[in-house]
Amino acid sequence: MQFDQLQIGDHALVSGFKDVPESYRNRLMSLGLTPGTPFLVQHRAPLGDPVAILVRGFRLSLRSHEAAGMIVERL
Repeated sequence: MQFDQLQIGDHALVSGFKDVPESYRNRLMSLGLTPGTPFLVQHRAPLGDPVAILVRGFRLSLRSHEAAGMIVERL
């Protein structure tokens, strides 16, 4: 499923990346979003963007277009 289909409170797992330039995929991975990493969707801004997730013990905010190439699996 796509990242933008997740709702607040959903637990998910990073499955991989699709159609993401290597440089940006490396950036996401350096932020802790490696395949197999679980995370929790904590908050969505009033207009829907950005989305705050809890990953590896810290809160990370991502814009929807930044996370569009991330493939996730709802847990």
